[in-house]
Amino acid sequence: MDWGPRLERVMTSSWRHFGKDHPRVVDVALTVVLLLAVSGPAVLNAGLSTSDNLTWESAIPPAVVGLLALLWRRSFPRTVVVVTALCAAVAGGFGYLITPLLLTPAMIALYELAVRVPQRTAWRFYLATTVLVLVSEVLGGQGVYPWFLAVLNPILFLLLPIVLAGFNRLRQDYVAAVTARAEQAEKNREEEARHRVAEERVRIARELHDVVAHHLALANAQAGTAAYLSRNRSDQVEPILAELTVTTSAALRELKAAVGLLRHLDDHTSPLEPAPGLGQLPELTDAFASAGLDVEVVTDGERRELPPDVDLTAYRIVQEALTNVVKHATTRTAAVRLTYGRDRLTVTVENDTGLPSPAPASRNPGFGILGMRERAESAGGRLHAGPRPEGGFTVRTELPIRP
Repeated sequence: MDWGPRLERVMTSSWRHFGKDHPRVVDVALTVVLLLAVSGPAVLNAGLSTSDNLTWESAIPPAVVGLLALLWRRSFPRTVVVVTALCAAVAGGFGYLITPLLLTPAMIALYELAVRVPQRTAWRFYLATTVLVLVSEVLGGQGVYPWFLAVLNPILFLLLPIVLAGFNRLRQDYVAAVTARAEQAEKNREEEARHRVAEERVRIARELHDVVAHHLALANAQAGTAAYLSRNRSDQVEPILAELTVTTSAALRELKAAVGLLRHLDDHTSPLEPAPGLGQLPELTDAFASAGLDVEVVTDGERRELPPDVDLTAYRIVQEALTNVVKHATTRTAAVRLTYGRDRLTVTVENDTGLPSPAPASRNPGFGILGMRERAESAGGRLHAGPRPEGGFTVRTELPIRP
């Protein structure tokens, strides 16, 4: 395993964090290093002349002033740019060739300014600094140095920090955009997760309501029928009690399956019963018949195989509608009509002459109709439930038959 690149990344990251945490220490260290770099040529080239018998030592004071000004570049970037530009212009006015070493303070100050202010402002300071240095060098040098050195040095080297700051700004904008997208994606994931949890809770509540309410209402009706028959026709009580046992057993079995599915969501090997559908309508109507409700089932059109979710939705709506008839009406008859269209299934459950139960439904409306409507909408359909003008109640739902 190559440890070189990894060690380099670790050291670079450590220095970057140290610079962010201790900016003043970094500024002082940078100033000291640059001061040593400026004073080095003065020691090595002592007594040597440039133009007009000027020695390198005389260029040190303006360079030192510019370097010391860098200590305040974070707090006063515009002022520091002006000071460093003036220092470079002073050196050029004395007749010195403006080298990258003399331009270093102005370059650092321009970079600090460019990363803090709008790009247009940074370019204005660059142009002003470049013009000032060029004019001072042209007037001070008086044609001693080659024109391409006197002109290109300030233009190119002062342009460098502006370009680097632009790239740094682009990188920061890119990182900020990526971070914002990641945060938005995380927020969307959290909202989607909460939405899915809420939908799952509603679905679980609807399933448990359908299972428990149906079987309890049926068991209550069967028990009432058995109690009534026990006073006059005791020989007919035993079959009713047998049906009551079947009803309660079915309730326990379906409730156990639902709870088991909730407790073991990832267990796909559990022997769960298949979801009911319209194929189980005969068993459903027989169960209601034992409770004293005669249900007539009529089919219009050619019966077709339904998608599992539509089949389950249609069955649960019929089950809940008939359960409401048992609970809230005095009629002993109900009708179920299944109409198969080209792309829709219409399910209609009606009870014609029954009267509402004396319990005020407005005070405790329950969740039956709400659950049926939610089921229909989850399958892409719609549901209408309301009293009939001639008496009784109608539940009608239209469900799409998808391929």
